[in-house]
Amino acid sequence: MKKETFITKDKLTEIIKEIPTPFHLYDEKGIRENFRAIKRAFAWNKGFKEYFAVKATPNPFLLDILKSEGCGADCSSYTELILSKAVGLSGEDIMFSSNDTPVEEFVLANDLGAIINLDDITHIDFLEKAIGKIPETISCRFNPGGLFKISNDIMDNPGDSKYGMTTEQLYEAFTILKEKGAKEFGIHAFLASNTVTNEYYPMLARILFELAVDLAKKTGVHIKFINLSGGIGIPYKPDQEPNDIHIIGDGVRRVYEEVLENAGMGDVSIYTELGRFVMGPYGCLVTTAIHEKHIYKEYIGVDACAVNLMRPAMYGAYHHITVAGKENEPEDHKYDITGSLCENNDKFAIDRMLPKIEMGDILIIHDTGAHGFSMGYNYNGKLRSAEVLLKQDGGFELIRRAETPKDYFATFDCFEIKERLV
Repeated sequence: MKKETFITKDKLTEIIKEIPTPFHLYDEKGIRENFRAIKRAFAWNKGFKEYFAVKATPNPFLLDILKSEGCGADCSSYTELILSKAVGLSGEDIMFSSNDTPVEEFVLANDLGAIINLDDITHIDFLEKAIGKIPETISCRFNPGGLFKISNDIMDNPGDSKYGMTTEQLYEAFTILKEKGAKEFGIHAFLASNTVTNEYYPMLARILFELAVDLAKKTGVHIKFINLSGGIGIPYKPDQEPNDIHIIGDGVRRVYEEVLENAGMGDVSIYTELGRFVMGPYGCLVTTAIHEKHIYKEYIGVDACAVNLMRPAMYGAYHHITVAGKENEPEDHKYDITGSLCENNDKFAIDRMLPKIEMGDILIIHDTGAHGFSMGYNYNGKLRSAEVLLKQDGGFELIRRAETPKDYFATFDCFEIKERLV
């Protein structure tokens, strides 16, 4: 099976004349259409809101596109809060979900009026000291422990996760927060990452909905929202069946009616934080073949490396690769596609069957729209690439320039770098 690209070779060639590779490219049309599909899937819930996980793709141009569609922002750090504020988000359009949180981050989140999602029961006192009060609307992150399974398949291991509160701590936390003046409560949980199954969200929803009913009964709190967070994945491999967001939304609706509405809690809003699902398939890393090496294996060296896309090196993650203009040619050559880092794991693909690659060919590395550019770094003195937006009208826009050596040396305030060197 083949993966389709959202960009033609002719259009790439046009872009590359102005913006050299490597760069991350995003598809505005696909992003907007996908986000609208999510809203339709959950339109049955009056209070539904998607909070895009800023950590997935922290670019203000992209956040602004999502904001224009009615999306909020899920932030996990000081700078992500600043970025969200910069595009005009504030108040309950921001969800602040962090862990091991410094004082200044809680202070800024409170100043912006963001919904604060507490990761640990000890953060109650920490937050109160930081901002002088407990907000009237507050959320807590839940970790049920153990293994999370769908049928007989282990999806993830919450019991080995550093995030969230135990069941007992959650009940205690809600009781304490209520005594300290909180009036509206939220429950948040993230139990599995990148699930490519329509069953995950409805199963998670049942766990959280039943918990919410019992919490409301035993603590007397009003549950304002339940945040199903992220976890809905994308098919990185061409033979994977993609999730159907409408089936997922309908599955959550049925559980909502069965559990919450039957308990008289039909006013609970559903929130999501679908960073990967929202943006992942609508970004790609564009890179050029610049070297070939014939030793014990066949290697193609490209001008991108793991600093542009860490996932294959860090997780052994699969990202499909298309050789632009050769989509219909036989994939009869086996290559390792490598970058130039002084690390042997700097490989975008290992033993990948592709068409014959010649120097100067353009390679499209798929599904980098989330956790692609954002995980970049500067090892070996490498510089972060540009980001480019393919606009709805067919034009393109540079939405982040590539770093320069001046950027790399900018923080060396205590050491003079000669201008001629950079």
